[in-house]
Formats: sequence, C-alpha cells, structure tokens
Amino acid sequence: MSSTLIAPTASSNPRTNTPNPEGGGGGGLTRREKMNGLERQTKLNQEEQEEEEGFSHGDPPPFRLADVRAAIPKHCWVKDPWKSMSYVVRDLVVVLALMAIAFSLDSWGFWPFYWFAQGTIGHGSFSNSKKLNSVVGHTLHTSILVPYHGWRISHRIHHANHAHVENDESWRPMTETLYKGLPNLSRMFRHTPPFPLFLFPYYLQAVVVNEQAWREPGKKGSHFHPESDLFTPSEKLDVVTSTICWCAMVALLATLCFIFGPTPVLKLYGVPYLVFIMWLGLVTYLNHHGDGEERLPRYRGKGWNHLRGALSTLDRDYGMFNNIHHHIETHVIHHLFPQIPHYHLVEATKAAKPIMGKYYKEPKKSAGPFPFHVIGIFLEALRINHFVSDSGDIVYYETDPHLTIGGASKCM
Repeated sequence: MSSTLIAPTASSNPRTNTPNPEGGGGGGLTRREKMNGLERQTKLNQEEQEEEEGFSHGDPPPFRLADVRAAIPKHCWVKDPWKSMSYVVRDLVVVLALMAIAFSLDSWGFWPFYWFAQGTIGHGSFSNSKKLNSVVGHTLHTSILVPYHGWRISHRIHHANHAHVENDESWRPMTETLYKGLPNLSRMFRHTPPFPLFLFPYYLQAVVVNEQAWREPGKKGSHFHPESDLFTPSEKLDVVTSTICWCAMVALLATLCFIFGPTPVLKLYGVPYLVFIMWLGLVTYLNHHGDGEERLPRYRGKGWNHLRGALSTLDRDYGMFNNIHHHIETHVIHHLFPQIPHYHLVEATKAAKPIMGKYYKEPKKSAGPFPFHVIGIFLEALRINHFVSDSGDIVYYETDPHLTIGGASKCM
C-alpha cells in the first residue's frame, strides 16, 4: 500500500493535499475514467470553493446541538417497542427461512448467496425498557457471539466520546508515537485489506501481549472480563451475565458440531459469521473515516465537544442494504442522537440537514442495489488514514508514506 500523499497535520489545511483526481502518466483515458476524473475534479473544485469562502470541517459549528434537536419532529423521538419487535421478527423469519432453504438444497449454487445474506442481516434501536432491551439484546447479540452488556457499555463510551483522540472507543485514532511503536507487521496488517475487516473479534476478546490484554493499541481490557477498565463496579454483574451467555452459545455450537459434524455448522453458521464481521468492519470503518475527498478532524482537550465529535462521522450509501440494515446510511444523526429509533432516522436526517449545512456531506450514491463504490472509498481511506499528531486540539489523520502492501513500514 505505497503512498506518496502526506496528510495534513494539525496546523495545515486538510483540503490542500488532495491527490490529483485524474492521476498522471501517459496513455489515453476511457470514457468511464474521464467521467470519474471529471466527477472527482468537480468535487475538488467545490471543496476549494468552500475553502475560499472560509469553511473548514474543523471550525466550530455556527449552530448548537439544541438547534439540531429542535429541527427534528417530535414524533421521531418516540420509540414503539411493538414496531421494533416487528423488525426483529422480520429478520428472524428471513434468517430461519434462508437457513431452511440452504439446508434442504445443500447446493453450492445457493451456499454463497446464503452466506452473504445471513452475514449482512442486522438489527437496530429498540425500546425504553431496560429489561426488554436486555432480554432481546442478549438473545440477538449472543447468537452472533457478541457479549451484549460488554459491547453495549463500550459502544456507549464510543458515542459519548467520538472523535476524541484519547477517550474514544472503537476506531480510535492512533497517535504518531503509538503508531511508530507498533511492530512493522502490525502496521501493515491494520492497513492492508482485507485484514482490518477481521478485527472485531479481537477487539472484543483482547489480545494478550507481555501479559497485558489489549483490545486495541493503547486500550487495555476485554469486553468479557468484569475487571476490565471498560467497566465500573456497578456494571460487573451485567458483564458476567453476558459472558456466561456467550460461553453457552459457544458450548451450543460445539455440541452441534459433535452431533451433526463440523461441516454443516461451518456452512450454516461459521461462514455467515465471517461475512458478518467483515461487513460490520467495512461499514463502521467507512462511517468513521474520511477519504481523499473528505478529511475528518479529531479533537483533544478544549477542542472537543459532543457536537463536533458527532459531526466527524459520515453518512454512506449502501444501496439496498440501507433498508435491510435499518438505515445504516444515516450515521451522522445516529451519532448526534443515538436515542432516535432507526425507523425515524431518515426523516430526522432530512429535517436536520438544513441546520448542519456544510458540516453534513451528502454521501456518494450507489449506482445500483449493490454498493460496489464503497470498495474504492475503503481502499483509499485505508491508504491515507494512519495516525494523528501527538499534540494539538484539532488534528487530522496523516499518512505513513513508507507503508506498502507488500512490506511493512520503513524508515520510521
């Protein structure tokens, strides 16, 4: 993954180092290449015009969080547990129906479709009842080998501290010193596809290095251990409960392997699980990282507040999966107000966009039902987002110019 682009530091402008959208070299361009180049140049011109007008994504917004909240219709805040349950039932019916069809056909012409479909079915917000949320949350999360309370707590921390260099959880930016301290292979694998798409289980479990459990560089503790620094004393019992449920699921899978053999379990569960974690990794990475056309700031100290942190996310268009995944394309408003149920997120986003203005970037639209365009965005984001400066209240991702796909980082 070679790179000659050096991303801006805290003191530089994130829009001035955008790579030439048409590239260099000789040879003629195809019509598609010319159109893509024109589209990228148009966006570049728009960004330059914004900069001439004095706009930068890292500037303090001229509106308050309360202004965005006031623009959203009141009914968008109402959670309907029956409606939420209907989506759960819908997903379960589809999951079980696909499983039954795949098992009865046992055809290699159908297995790939089954794996992809099962691996990309999810769920969203639910109700105001903690007990109901806990029961449904444990049932659904345990089935995909996620400890419900451990993940719920770390995800809450993520929402409360997004884009904060020190305090964020999940996809927290590494500082330059931390990045340079990683083993060469670790740097390479974290930024070489498809390896970053498999990080989620390691983030949950934590990797033991030098007798310390690290869920990610610079963050100690596992989602399964009640003594992890993720949790307060009052949360330990919840964590133990979720860990017991997770162990029961692992025992169930082992029992099924013993009764039916490992091959059916691998086909019906193992491969869909791998697709699920890859899809989850792709979506969450894209929503939290900019690319060559949009650089997102990260903050420290007085530079951070909830509004600026939430605005440092991006909406992405995932084609037909927007609806299947309960409107994952509306990530900005979800970060601003995670209490809004998923079935109101589209309407809430439309209402909030006039207030957010230039701080909201319209996502590039999928050309069809399958969002193939996000692959290129993902690769570009991996290429340029490596670390942030060790100092500064407002910083941007910088690029390690020596990081390559075929080898590790050099000269650092």
